[in-house]
Formats: sequence, C-alpha cells, structure tokens
Amino acid sequence: MAQEEDRAGRFLRTVNRAEDGILIVLLAGMIGFAIAQIFLRNFLGAGISWVDPLLRILVLWVGLAGAMVATRLDNHIAINVFSRYLPPRVRPGARVVVDAFTAGVCALIAWHAARFVALERSYGTIAFGNVPSWVAELILPLAFAVIALRYSALALRRGREFFAAGPPE
Repeated sequence: MAQEEDRAGRFLRTVNRAEDGILIVLLAGMIGFAIAQIFLRNFLGAGISWVDPLLRILVLWVGLAGAMVATRLDNHIAINVFSRYLPPRVRPGARVVVDAFTAGVCALIAWHAARFVALERSYGTIAFGNVPSWVAELILPLAFAVIALRYSALALRRGREFFAAGPPE
C-alpha cells in the first residue's frame, strides 16, 4: 500500500513538474515572440504575419495553464462573500459544497469545450500559418478537465475531513 502511494506521489510530482515546465516554456515563448515582433516592427519596419495571432493564442494558453497550477496549489481566485457570515463550524462543509459545485461547472465547461474543438476540427479552420484552429483550442477542454478533477479531489478530501471530524457542536 505504501509502495502504491509512493508511486502515485512520484507520478503526481512528475506531472506537476511537467505542468510547471510547460507554463514556463509558454510564457518564455510569448515574451520572446512579443520582443521579436516589437524589434522587427520598430527597427526593420516589418513584422512576422503569424506572430500576432500566435500571441493571442499563447495568452489563452498561459492563462489556462496558470489556472491549472493555481488549482493544484489550492490558490485559485475565490470570492468569499458568504463564507464570512457563516459560523466557523459550518465553513468547512460549505467549502466542500463550493468545491463540488466548481468541479461540476468546470466539468460541464470541459465537455462543451471538447464538443467545440471537435466541431472546429470538422470545419477545418486555420488559426494562423498552417496550424488548425482546433489545435490552438485544445487547451480549453484540457485545462477545464484538469481543474474539474482537482476540485473533485479537493471536495472529496475536504468532505472526508469534515465528516471525520464529527457533527458540528
């Protein structure tokens, strides 16, 4: 049992490192292409035609990859308007409900994003150069599916902790 947990832990650490690496490469690429485009336009009077659409797509990819990392760290943007007014003993249970709801919404978005990407693939539209639009949009279902899985895991973990603690007094 401990060996399986260790193997799972190693796998998750590898996935986390890969995710961080992808985010770094995307951000560095975005910055590099933007600097190159600015240099070419200001000093040579011309730019590369496909860089601007690529930068727009990279902004989407960096944003969603960052959202996946924030979810992994349980450091995602949250609006806690109502939790401030809940009694402290009820807050952990409310957090379970919010995490489960968030997982459901993200799963729904992932499902519809996957349908959207499939439609884009069937249409054969081009994003820039020879890159099909569906390739550029793959981050949508992927990121929302990962976020849904992570919030599901958070809801399960927090639910176990909440119910293991016993009924609120």
